[in-house]
Amino acid sequence: MNLDPVDGRPVRMELDLEALARDYPDSGWYHPERSDMWRFGGLLPLDINDPLDRRHIVTLGEGHTPLLDASSLPLAKSTGLQLWIKDEGHPHAGFGENPTHSFKDRGMAVVASMAQRFGIDALAVPTQGNAGDSLCRYACQIGSRIVVAMPADTPMPILGAVAAAARLNENVTLELVEGSIREAGALLKDKYLPEGYFNCATFQEPGWRIEGKKTLGLEIAEALEDYSGWRLPDAIIYPTGGGTGVLGMWKAFDELQALGLVGAHRPRIYAVQSCATQPLVTAMQQDQPDTTPQSGGHTLAVGLNVPGGVGHFEVLRIIRASGGEALAISEEHMTRMFSDTWQRTGWWLCPEGAMALAAIPPLFESGALRPNETVVVVNTGSFEKYLPDVRHLLRC
Repeated sequence: MNLDPVDGRPVRMELDLEALARDYPDSGWYHPERSDMWRFGGLLPLDINDPLDRRHIVTLGEGHTPLLDASSLPLAKSTGLQLWIKDEGHPHAGFGENPTHSFKDRGMAVVASMAQRFGIDALAVPTQGNAGDSLCRYACQIGSRIVVAMPADTPMPILGAVAAAARLNENVTLELVEGSIREAGALLKDKYLPEGYFNCATFQEPGWRIEGKKTLGLEIAEALEDYSGWRLPDAIIYPTGGGTGVLGMWKAFDELQALGLVGAHRPRIYAVQSCATQPLVTAMQQDQPDTTPQSGGHTLAVGLNVPGGVGHFEVLRIIRASGGEALAISEEHMTRMFSDTWQRTGWWLCPEGAMALAAIPPLFESGALRPNETVVVVNTGSFEKYLPDVRHLLRC
């Protein structure tokens, strides 16, 4: 099953949380001794502590990434924000590590695990880059056939990783297209899905990638209370292309509340897009329930070059329910933030992460963010995957 066969909308997995709480009292499903996302045990579709589930799980150490204290940044000092950066890209001692240095590894670890559970041996994904690199890494672990379709102008380190896998592994096929993820998806639909390949595009698989991205929200909640409880921030600033992470984090917060671990308070969700491609921003401005596909633009933050998405109606619903907003950031402001943060901290932010960080000044100036609020910015990957295109921004 991919999309709902009746209405063509995405589906998601629902967990029996009453049974979970009954079978694992005192949060017995939670295993903080693990340094990966599978620490959340029974709150995931497959529980690594269950012998029957464990044989299907494909893990490469993904998740359990740190919240970096950004209080020393001038941006935090000038606003009075309690600022944190969730770093999905670069490894840090004492934490887990996303193997392809991207938050996409969370979702693709679940995709590969569920594919193995159900005996699916042919996977296909259209991608702006990182999702293809990630699925390729995980699918090769289970010996699956895989097709990755991506734009020809994908950053060379990402494209090169998939091309190398295709060269070395006869099960891997790389297709390059002119355009964006939209054209990549059309190619798969015409050429490979009729041959029996399972569609792993954003929201097209039955909620598996949402379950992986859910662990982002769970980790934010556990880390803010210094791993001694659960607490949600006042706001989350998230670079948003397809938006799986928005749905995943929101689902995580709902499940934590159902388990009695947090209250009804929810962070305001600020979805950040590039001025080059901003379907969510346009839909919010026009008070529309869903996005209208746009033409893809050009941005160094290639993960944000998503002209439209089948799950955008849910992203919009969450943004509105949270009291947040969608906003677009210019290439100029993103590159300036990218360079300044690197020079001050040495953090390996990706362009999408820099785009999210650059959203703080306009949000603060408008009153959307207020002094003393706890704000988490999600950095979704590492700049090393974009290095030829951003090298000039790293010079001090």
